[in-house]
Amino acid sequence: MARIGEVQAPAATRDALARGRVRASLVPDLLVEARRIVNTVIAGWHGRRKRGIGENFWQFRPYVEGDSSRIDWRRSARDDHIYVRDREWEAAHTVWLWADPSPSMLFKSTGAGVSKQSRALVLALAMAELLSRSGERIAWPGLTDPFTARDGAERIATRLAHAATLPARPDLSGIRRFADIVLVSDFIDPVEETIAWLDVLARRGARAHLVEVADPAEENFPYAGRTEFTDPETGEKLTAGRAEMLGDAYRRLYLARREELAAWCKRLGWSFTVNHTDRLASEALVRLHMAMTAEGAFTGLATGQPGMTMGQPGMAKGQPGMAEGQRGKAGA
Repeated sequence: MARIGEVQAPAATRDALARGRVRASLVPDLLVEARRIVNTVIAGWHGRRKRGIGENFWQFRPYVEGDSSRIDWRRSARDDHIYVRDREWEAAHTVWLWADPSPSMLFKSTGAGVSKQSRALVLALAMAELLSRSGERIAWPGLTDPFTARDGAERIATRLAHAATLPARPDLSGIRRFADIVLVSDFIDPVEETIAWLDVLARRGARAHLVEVADPAEENFPYAGRTEFTDPETGEKLTAGRAEMLGDAYRRLYLARREELAAWCKRLGWSFTVNHTDRLASEALVRLHMAMTAEGAFTGLATGQPGMTMGQPGMAKGQPGMAEGQRGKAGA
């Protein structure tokens, strides 16, 4: 029987220490890839376009009564007006970064370039690199406190490589009001469970940016014939005699989960985007950067998929019969 997809390093799936070793082996190459993406897509400082204390010149503006003595006499000598030199407001901002370490993230189908885990780590490290270059404070829940350093991505990568185990969900206790947090996951749990652990961020006044990493096989459900599905979280198996009969219901529920979570984020002023593992990571990085630099802007869904009815129940991670994070063997 042809194999459509499988969990990378399946023996290590439910062993946290083994998953840590897999992650440690990936991180150095992923850091290089993250830096390549940042250099290709975005470089330089992202300013606030606001007058204030900073290093960079922003604009000349006419002098008004009450201005401090920052008159630029050279510019003023060109005409009959007196001009004041403004600098652009620059202030370090705290951005927390997190990539889902759970077993389902190890899934990779034959049509995908990388596993969900690899893509999630690349996106998180790329954001760390970008933010570090911009002078922002960055942190990883449970790994680092907020810090500012030009080599911020490398520091986080080192911590990730040496972390034997990581919790399935981030410790959000240190995240304060006005902070941003980037969460990269497959978000395949039932929507009500995801909202329950994210709600603390909303109540604290933090702003979250959710990036859903999706494998094309788990979205399109290309399985047919006798197919065996394995739950990456528990190891439970389900054998479907005619897997194609599950396709329509599966796809409807899969997209309904995504649409409901995206709608909840939009109501809070958070951003939500989707990145497929058969697409470029740079696509998600650009959308994420735009969402973080637009004052409270919402990027919305970036997949172009048709919307499903809101309020339908989400699917549990590793639920029997689901293609997410599972090893599918399709055959007659």
